[in-house]
Amino acid sequence: MEHIELEALTLEDYQELKALMITSYDTVDDPYWEKYQIKRLIDIFPEGQVVIKVNKVLAGCVLSIIIDEDHFEKHHTYKQVTGDYTFNTHHPHGTILYGIDIFIKKEFRGMRLGRRLYDYRKELCEKLNLKSIIFGGRMPNYIQYQGKLTPRMYLEKVKNRDIFDPVLNFQMSNDFHPIRVLKGYLEGDAASNEYAVLMKWDNIYYEKPTLNIRTTKTIVKLGLVQWQMRPYKNLEELLQQVEFFVDALSSYRCDFALFPEFFNAPLMAAFNHLSESEAIRELSTYTDEIVQNFSRLSVKYNIHIITGSMPELDEGVLLNVGYLCKRDGSLERFEKLHVTPDEAKIWGMKGGNMLKTFDTDCGKIGVLICYDVEFPELPRMLAEDGLDILFVPFLTDTQNGYSRVRNCARARAIENECYVAIAGSVGNLPNVHNMDIQYAQSAVFTPCDFSFPTDGLKAEATPNTEMILIVDVDLDLLKELHNHGAVKNLKDRRLDLYKLNRKSHLNKGD
Repeated sequence: MEHIELEALTLEDYQELKALMITSYDTVDDPYWEKYQIKRLIDIFPEGQVVIKVNKVLAGCVLSIIIDEDHFEKHHTYKQVTGDYTFNTHHPHGTILYGIDIFIKKEFRGMRLGRRLYDYRKELCEKLNLKSIIFGGRMPNYIQYQGKLTPRMYLEKVKNRDIFDPVLNFQMSNDFHPIRVLKGYLEGDAASNEYAVLMKWDNIYYEKPTLNIRTTKTIVKLGLVQWQMRPYKNLEELLQQVEFFVDALSSYRCDFALFPEFFNAPLMAAFNHLSESEAIRELSTYTDEIVQNFSRLSVKYNIHIITGSMPELDEGVLLNVGYLCKRDGSLERFEKLHVTPDEAKIWGMKGGNMLKTFDTDCGKIGVLICYDVEFPELPRMLAEDGLDILFVPFLTDTQNGYSRVRNCARARAIENECYVAIAGSVGNLPNVHNMDIQYAQSAVFTPCDFSFPTDGLKAEATPNTEMILIVDVDLDLLKELHNHGAVKNLKDRRLDLYKLNRKSHLNKGD
């Protein structure tokens, strides 16, 4: 083969096309389309009719129409879906690409030319923003088993590779999955005993048409603040530093700003004369004002802000909480569920009970505070809700503690097929009890597959240096991974053997 090309089908191809159909369907009555029928297809939907040529010789063809999904996703016949072979069922504003025909010349089979035609159909489906591709797949080997196996039993054995069917096996190897058996599908198809299997391929990029002018971004820019712990005279001075970072990230058109856990700890210096548990409770009195300022900045700079975390008293119970300040002015709250032994012993802090994902114009996100990312059940429950990006504000004093957060975050990105962004604080606070030293290297982690970095590391900051880290992530790559990855961690779970249950008192915040 010196030259292979895909071309739009034209009427000049008809005689060669007719001869090809006759040889391809030698076991079927009326094996070819008449010229006026081909003309009709070309007139109503030229993009759907394509041939593949090898050295200028017609080697294969694919014919398609667009249909309304409400009419033909259930049981139907080939005659019905083609409108008694008139193609008046073609609906330019439908949502389903229906495969009318696909065939390859016998001497060119085994050269993956059929795959090229299927790939063209998939690209066309995505280009036209159609929901899926469906068609009736013939069962040409079923004649050898009728009387011994029902069509459903035959299909199961083909799926399990106990029986080889050249048509169904090829279609399933090209990511089409069987929906149901169609009885009396194609008149005169003796080899299949007129049975077929409704096959389907879903377009993961399909977006339902809407009048809402807001769209979900697919390329999302993350801004991570690696915060320097330093003395501040008062809250106003700390908030000036906050706005400096928000302004900087906004100037790079970031969609998110992530601050670390307990970034406001320097304000506890004013309460050093108190015990540690009393000082952290005094720090909690600033939380409401800080959140209101973050919310104002998110609107002013058009950026979603994840506030890191701060202490908060809730009916006398000390919690570690944070807020998602959306750029539309709305607020969402999250809680640390697992407090560290140090937080519980020294501060008397308790774990919260809220776990949920948040919808944004940049996909679905979740936030876990520091220690929480070391418990794989939490990110898995968020992944089951459709998580795209997991944000982890953290505070660690030693490299050991940091390594626990980092390595667990990398694992969460792989096993939950999502992006994970971690941001922490650096520097020293000699005048604040229980907050002496900090160690951090903020980073963004990805799954490990062909579309991502081989080591799952998208970017990382310089260790123990105040800076911002700006990273672009592509949400469409996650969709591709979920459906076509080398491995599919979420889909391949053995839910017949194990299941993760959310307790009723674990509030989703809905």
